[in-house]
Amino acid sequence: MAFVSSTRSFHFTSISISALRCNFSSSFPHTRKPTSSISENEPSYPTTTSKLKESLRLTVKDRASLKKFLKERCKSSGQGDINLITPNEALCIFDYMLRMHPSPPPVSSFNILFGCLAKNKHYDTVLSLFKRLNSAGLFPDIYTHSILINCFCKMGRVSHGFVVLGRILRSCFTPNAVTFTSLIKGLCAESRIMEAAALFTKHRVFACEPDVFTYNTLINGLCRTGHTIVALNLFEEMANGNGEFGVVCKPNTVTYNTIIDGLCKEGFVDKAKELFLKMKDENINPDVVTYTSVIRGFCYANDWNEAKRLFIEMMDQGVQPDVVTFSVIMDELCKNGKMDKASRLLELMIWRGVNPNTYTYNTLIDGYCLTDKIDHARKLFVSMESNGCMHDVVSYNTLINWYCKNKDVEEALSLYSEMLSKGIKPTVVTYNTLFLGLFEIHQVERALKLFDEMRRNHVAADTYTYNNFIDGLCKSGFVLEALELFRAIRDSKYELNIVSYNCLIDGL
Repeated sequence: MAFVSSTRSFHFTSISISALRCNFSSSFPHTRKPTSSISENEPSYPTTTSKLKESLRLTVKDRASLKKFLKERCKSSGQGDINLITPNEALCIFDYMLRMHPSPPPVSSFNILFGCLAKNKHYDTVLSLFKRLNSAGLFPDIYTHSILINCFCKMGRVSHGFVVLGRILRSCFTPNAVTFTSLIKGLCAESRIMEAAALFTKHRVFACEPDVFTYNTLINGLCRTGHTIVALNLFEEMANGNGEFGVVCKPNTVTYNTIIDGLCKEGFVDKAKELFLKMKDENINPDVVTYTSVIRGFCYANDWNEAKRLFIEMMDQGVQPDVVTFSVIMDELCKNGKMDKASRLLELMIWRGVNPNTYTYNTLIDGYCLTDKIDHARKLFVSMESNGCMHDVVSYNTLINWYCKNKDVEEALSLYSEMLSKGIKPTVVTYNTLFLGLFEIHQVERALKLFDEMRRNHVAADTYTYNNFIDGLCKSGFVLEALELFRAIRDSKYELNIVSYNCLIDGL
């Protein structure tokens, strides 16, 4: 199909402006409605190995030996990792427990198994075995119900967690701090922060006092959803004991880290530093997370001297900076064009035994691109994989952006092809950058073909995409086509911004 502008005609071979217009609505993602029902079907497991069955037969003779067996299977290692128990093994152990004579063990033994499964994120298995526990005539206690609530909340099914809370109350059990903490954490994960705060105030109704984990959970949820001042008030009530509950627990390292990080992200760096000093006065030693948060805060506030002082202080105090700490400092150096210092920091990082990650390398690559040291950027890009760091979409986007800005679109497209061959999915940023580069050199047809490829790769366009096309078409002399696209976008009820109008007006 041919489209004729007021100046000349332009013929497309396989794609046209009308295709761009017609596929406008399909370029935006549709939100899939999540399912909320719980499958009533128990998961099917493969046959358990005879080795485990034999171990149970020889080791577990009574309730005491069962408890010892379960604790050995589920105990934490020195690093705090939980020994893995597969659903298949859990089913084998569960069946053996039900068949024990003269009667099955108490529910506390089942709680050990359920708790281990929950820590290993086998939530569906816990739900399935819980139903079987009920069917066997064994009555769950408050700890069983709390594990169940935790599983529902981790699965994003907080409403089902409240159903279990109702069952707890009907069974005349008293909810404990763990019960409430799981529900509050689940509500915070769904950004239902007001409901989480309301539930927090209900502790006393059930004669239950919140513990430090409950406070930390709510403070974290408040900070994460932008309610940092409310979180600070809660922290101060907790620290000073002047709140509704009195002094029930004192802040720990996690509490301080959470509120300090929240304050720094909101720009309240002076208050964060005040709490940092108070933390030390309370003989609570700042850890790497504390220092990293405060250093990041001062970097955001453009106070490089204080950030550098804290970085030196943490090492003097024997607190080892981790990859995040180094990356924060490196990001600040790169943003300010101090690439020599950033390069030396990378050497220091490696010398101290901290392995750079992909984010670290991407930060340096971006810094080199910002200072137009593309040879250094490409050299670092090549060395990443040999140093055990895989490229990601940000690695490619950074280089593609530099080449497009410098009108070397062929090299940018070569990198685009390379990322596809590696199975790295481009983002809308990748495509927008390439569109801008192609329109800069008036390669309209290639931009349109790339748009079609973008749709085939299921990448949704955004306002910037369409602004690129409106502006690019106008600057390439296809004003009528740009106007046609503009109308199609407007008619689709998609919100255009002031840039969209300016692009069209400038092209007229």
